[in-house]
Amino acid sequence: MSGKRSATRLVRWGCMAAVAGVLLAPGPVGAVPGPGGEKSVGELLTDLQTLYRQAEEASETYNATAEQLKERRKESEALAQKLATARGSLHSSKIAAGRLAREQYQGRSEISPYVRLLLARDPQHALDQGRVILRAAKKQEATVDRLVGDEKKADGLATKARAGLDRQLQLAAKQKKERDAVQKRLKDVEELLASLTSAQLAQLSRLEDAGTADAQRSFMASGALSSAGRSPSKAGEAALAYAVRQIGKPYVWGAEGPKAFDCSGLTSQAWAHAGQRIPRTSQEQWATLPRVPLSELRPGDLVLYFPKATHVAMYLGDGMVVQAPRPGARVKVSPIAANPLLGAVRPDPSAGAVSGYRAPRLPAGAEDGGDAGYGAAGAPQQ
Repeated sequence: MSGKRSATRLVRWGCMAAVAGVLLAPGPVGAVPGPGGEKSVGELLTDLQTLYRQAEEASETYNATAEQLKERRKESEALAQKLATARGSLHSSKIAAGRLAREQYQGRSEISPYVRLLLARDPQHALDQGRVILRAAKKQEATVDRLVGDEKKADGLATKARAGLDRQLQLAAKQKKERDAVQKRLKDVEELLASLTSAQLAQLSRLEDAGTADAQRSFMASGALSSAGRSPSKAGEAALAYAVRQIGKPYVWGAEGPKAFDCSGLTSQAWAHAGQRIPRTSQEQWATLPRVPLSELRPGDLVLYFPKATHVAMYLGDGMVVQAPRPGARVKVSPIAANPLLGAVRPDPSAGAVSGYRAPRLPAGAEDGGDAGYGAAGAPQQ
C-alpha cells in the first residue's frame, strides 16, 4: 500500500515538474512591470495560478461556512417550533393553574377526605367519595407539576434558541469575512489580467496549454492510471450524465446550479441528482468519502487536486475529467493532470458496476477553453 502511495506521490511531483519545466523553458516571452520589476509571462502564469488557487481555497472555506450556516438555520427553525409549542402548553397550564387558584380563593375546594369520613353516616359511601376527592387532589397536583415543567422546558428552549441565534450571527459574520477574502483574490486576478496585452494573454494561454499537455503525457506514461476501461456504478453513471449536461455553464464561486457552478457545487449536485448526498465542499469530499487508488478509477469517481484538496473534478474516463475550472471559464472536459493531483474518492464504493456501459456523448466544444480559467472577461481590447 505504501508503494502505491509513493508511486502516486512521484507521479504528482513528476507532473508538477513537467509544468515547471515548461514555465522555466527559455523562449521569447513578453514582460510587464510587476511588484519586483519586469516579470516574464512564465512568472505571470505562476502568479495567476497562485491567485486562482488562493481564490478557490477561500471559496471552499466560504462554502463550508455556508453549509454550517444552513444547518444552524435549520436547528434554529426547529427550536423555534418547539419553543412555540412549549409556550402554548405553558399558556394552557397557566390557565388551568389560575382556575385552580380561583376555586381555592372562593372556598370551593373539597373538604378533607379524613373529615368527611369522620362525619359520614355511611363510612363506605364516604370512602368512595374520598377516592373521588383524592383523584381530584392528584389532578390539581398534576396541574401544578405540569405548570412547573412547562416553565422549565420553555426557559430551556428559549436559552437554546438564543445560543443558536448567537452562533448563527457569528457564522454569518465569518461568512461575510470569507466572502470578502474571495472577492479580494478575484479582484487581484482581474487587475493582473487587465494589465496584460492581448499578446501576453495569448502567450499565457499557450504556456498553460503546453504545461497541461506535458503534465498529462507524463502522468499517462507513468502507468499510475490503468489503461483498462472500467464501468461506473448505476449512481456514478447518473452523476456523470448530469455533469456532462452542465458543460458550457459558467463557473461562479459558491454556485451549485442550475445556471452556474463552482467545482464542488458541480460534483455535489451531480451525485445528489443521482440519489446520493455527498458533502458540499471539496475538502469535506476528500476528508469523508472513501479513497480509491488512481489506478482503479471508474467514471463518476471524484478526483481531488492541490495539497489542501481545494479543487475537485469528476472522472469521465480515458484520462479525462469533467470540471468547473475557475472564474472566467465554463464547465468543460479537461485532462486529468490539468492541475496537481492529490487523489481520488468514490461516493459509492460498495456498488457494483453497470453492464453494457456506454460513455455519455459530449457536446461540441466540450474541451474548448483554458483549464485555468483565463477568459475574455477583464482582458484589454487592443
